[in-house]
Amino acid sequence: MSDPTSASGTQPLLQPVRLGALELPNRVVMAPMTRSRAANAELVPTALHATYYTQRASAGLIVSEGTWVSPDAIGFIHVPGIYTEAQTAAWAEVTASVHAAGGRIVSQIGHVGAVSHPDHLGGRLPAGPSAINPQEMSFTPGGPKETVTPRALTAAEIATTIDSYRQAAANALRAGFDGLEIHAQASHLVAQFLNPRLNQRTDAYGGSSDKRARFLLDIVDAVSGVWGGDRVGVKLSPYWRSEPAFTADAEVLADYDLLLERLGDTELAYLHLLGPEPGSGTDDTLTAFTRFRAHYRGSVIANLGFTQASGNEILERGLADAVSFGAPFIANPDLVERFAHGHPLAAGDRDTYYAGGAEGYTDYPAVTGSQHATV
Repeated sequence: MSDPTSASGTQPLLQPVRLGALELPNRVVMAPMTRSRAANAELVPTALHATYYTQRASAGLIVSEGTWVSPDAIGFIHVPGIYTEAQTAAWAEVTASVHAAGGRIVSQIGHVGAVSHPDHLGGRLPAGPSAINPQEMSFTPGGPKETVTPRALTAAEIATTIDSYRQAAANALRAGFDGLEIHAQASHLVAQFLNPRLNQRTDAYGGSSDKRARFLLDIVDAVSGVWGGDRVGVKLSPYWRSEPAFTADAEVLADYDLLLERLGDTELAYLHLLGPEPGSGTDDTLTAFTRFRAHYRGSVIANLGFTQASGNEILERGLADAVSFGAPFIANPDLVERFAHGHPLAAGDRDTYYAGGAEGYTDYPAVTGSQHATV
């Protein structure tokens, strides 16, 4: 009968790694996940958030749920921000609890831009790179609603928005986070600027691949001035498909190739990269991360649909330095321990993912020591 602890030590997922200035005891990263538990008017994280993240402190790194950089950034209900003193103080309680449990946590900050809705903004139109409807859905207090045609951000508003990222980064530093991750994935504001279908500007922030990338690069510069680049990560989703605006076609992927090369000059702590959805008709996971490696020389966290086996495989192939897990961390607060000891994973209750309260959030049990299995 083998010793599961010593056997697990050979798993790449359980080996330590350094990402910039971040020293991780293992390569199992908790991905950012919106859980809609900040059900208060101030969008302040609560003691429930502290419990939730602390339960998962054995992760090599926790990336917080995406948090709003300003009131204009809001696009979903009950998601906390990090733009007020009350929010910052509440996040400090979360980070202190995680650190007391031996964990590491970075703050993901973001802005939904044109995929917001007037219902989130006191009746005002959302703003994006251009006045083009992204044709997405916004989850509003009144339920899911179709997006509207936004107004185009002015040059002055772009500067103000970048400054809101800088201030959010400063708040995250004061709140005791270990680093910062820029939300630049899916259909949110940074991805809108990168997208030629949604960004048809003719100024310094549009008209070519380089100019469409400037908004993100300016944000990277702004927050790196607060943190230092070696504690800043960026999450990108080159293969994101949400038609008609987001297509992951050859032109889009070529633009991301160039962006990864430019980000390679910024000395970030890491890029957090989403692979393609299985069955999406694009590259498979290994092909995608081989492509990413060819264009980005820094540290990579791989994300989207990984299992313990496929996570270990992509690390063994040298295509990533760590792997992030989203849904598995919902029902398995002790995911690292389950990987180490060969325990089966519990399944999450999707009906409670965004339901509010402790149910389906902090009430998933860890496996006790007496249940340890051999592998």
